[in-house]
Amino acid sequence: MHSLIVVPPTCADANGQIKLRAGERLTFGRADAGLVIAHEGVPRVAGELTPDRTFWLLSNHSEDQTYVVENPEGAGEHVKVAPGRLDAPVPFEFSRVVLPAAGDLLTFDVWAPRHAFRSVSRHGLAGALTAPAFSLDRTKRYFAVLTALCEPRLRGEPHAPLPAVEDLVVRLREVWPGVTRSAVYWNIDYLAVKLRLREDTAEPGGRRLNGKKETLVALALRFDLVQEDDLRLLSAPALREA
Repeated sequence: MHSLIVVPPTCADANGQIKLRAGERLTFGRADAGLVIAHEGVPRVAGELTPDRTFWLLSNHSEDQTYVVENPEGAGEHVKVAPGRLDAPVPFEFSRVVLPAAGDLLTFDVWAPRHAFRSVSRHGLAGALTAPAFSLDRTKRYFAVLTALCEPRLRGEPHAPLPAVEDLVVRLREVWPGVTRSAVYWNIDYLAVKLRLREDTAEPGGRRLNGKKETLVALALRFDLVQEDDLRLLSAPALREA
């Protein structure tokens, strides 16, 4: 298996992909590069990709442009690589490299298919269990409320506005026929307590709930408490009480 697969901007099928093995390197830029990006705003040699075991490294050869590497499945997760930075590690299995170029944003994709995960079982270790950082039950109504809150950003719009409580009531009615605005408010307040949000995250006056929702969603997405697969819960029957 190749360590890295680069999908150029105009690539239409697998024949156009560039495959790299460990130890190989690929330069990209306007000219004199393995991956040519023909745009006047891209430096002649703009950067370099290097696979390294299960992750990869990005060097930014630009003099004044920061590159951004987005995780298309990460609800806004990204890495910034400053001008001149060499061998910045990129941990994502699926990445989109974004290059600012004379007013345009150019992109190409990078896949790292050798990602591996070890078992998280205890392997028979004795002693007390490690207390979980966040304890959430995916069968409970509060988790459905949190999932519905995160849904716009999980669907690839990292800066999407959060749904209003009225929108949440409509969205949740399929799996929770008796849902009401007061029930949604109650679950949001309960989540704030359960996830130990600080009191000062709530804004004073009428914007108190918006501040709490933003903080809940930011926390949930940052630590993967809610993921894209959880969206199926919004169409599954029989939610239990919170």
